[in-house]
Amino acid sequence: MSPSSFSIASTVSPASLAGALASNSKTVLGSGGIYWKNNDATKTNRNLKYRVCSVSGEFNTPVENAPFPRDYFELLNQAKQAVELALKDQKQLMEIEFPTSGLASVPGDGEGATEMTESMNMIHQFCDRLISPEKARTTRIFFPEANEVKFAQKTVFEGTYFKLDYLTKPSLFEDFGFFERVKMADRVKPEDELFLVAYPYFNVNEMLVVEELYKEAVVNTDRKLIIFNGELDRIRSGYYPKFFYPKLGALTETLLPKMETVYYIHNFKGQKGGVLFRCYPGPWQVLRRTRNSCICVHQQETMPSLKEVALNILASA
Repeated sequence: MSPSSFSIASTVSPASLAGALASNSKTVLGSGGIYWKNNDATKTNRNLKYRVCSVSGEFNTPVENAPFPRDYFELLNQAKQAVELALKDQKQLMEIEFPTSGLASVPGDGEGATEMTESMNMIHQFCDRLISPEKARTTRIFFPEANEVKFAQKTVFEGTYFKLDYLTKPSLFEDFGFFERVKMADRVKPEDELFLVAYPYFNVNEMLVVEELYKEAVVNTDRKLIIFNGELDRIRSGYYPKFFYPKLGALTETLLPKMETVYYIHNFKGQKGGVLFRCYPGPWQVLRRTRNSCICVHQQETMPSLKEVALNILASA
């Protein structure tokens, strides 16, 4: 075991409630390790009737050494304060990742379009907590593509002052998986201070556009960028073979090392299941679920791989 890691056993808060997630893949533990069960869908029609998660009460709770959240209200409070602390520490590129189909769910548990809508709900609630009304006009939220912006404007973000934008837009060959890239320099405005990128996993080009946004509009500025439920574990785990996706694979050496994962929940199902949890500035914790609580069986300062958590830490806990 490295000097920066150690094992402990402590009880933290139970998880409950359900919400929803923006992802369309599923992590599966097999005899050979972890692989992604691909649920990639192309276009899915979405009803404009949507469910807004109920939130109420005070928005401020302590975040250092945070326990696993009891519900989505507590989760959003933790994520908000984690980002605030990261901003104080001059973090410029941040990641937030958690399931929105339930705090014990994994990517793909919910239907793809429903998960995206629920993730959109979470983003709206998160922004309402983090961003003051006078700063809304300096916040630009990038959705995966132009049609998603239209959907947001008609539903969750109707009447908002946040600037809604997109990474790609459909082309004539959309049914074959082709999208038109958007030049980020043309989308960004001088008054923009914060970029939030919403679930950029719909096609492989989206994270490449995010890297372009970071390089052209964030580096050497005071701007900040948050990637919200981007399923970056796909890239970290090698789900996209570097031979076929060399530019995407290169992100593990260029963009991802610059990123601070400020809030993260990843569930592992099965008999040896558990949770990988992190709330900035706290350590990475591996939790074992019991009937009424979560037991922390391991923690360390750096992010472990999903394979290491599933096959080594949880398997031996």
